[in-house]
Amino acid sequence: MKKICPVCHGAVIGRSDKIYCSEQCRSITKYEKKITSQSFFVTVDKQLKTNRKLLKKYNLSGYTTLRKDVLLEKGFDPHFFTHYWKNQKGQIYLFCYDYGFLEIIKENTKKYLLVEWQDYMRRKR
Repeated sequence: MKKICPVCHGAVIGRSDKIYCSEQCRSITKYEKKITSQSFFVTVDKQLKTNRKLLKKYNLSGYTTLRKDVLLEKGFDPHFFTHYWKNQKGQIYLFCYDYGFLEIIKENTKKYLLVEWQDYMRRKR
């Protein structure tokens, strides 16, 4: 039974546990795995930075209300955040580093309440 290289589909000749036909094919596989894992990191990091930049740009006063669709149109993705803070009312603010947002409904419109991280938000241990 001939073994087939998973990269180039050539014949694998040599030891019985050999997987690739050449060092080049083995290297290609390792490189692709590395790129794939780094790709996820790069994608998440880029989105977090985009989210923070947009929150900072639109939160000029430190406490701003903005229509949700305005941020979404600019590339904001609320699924990417670094941490959260829960206030005494039980509302959960999501943060991208030092800028946060809370989804609210005001005047029948979905909006975000934009805030900046404050010292009192630190957990007391």
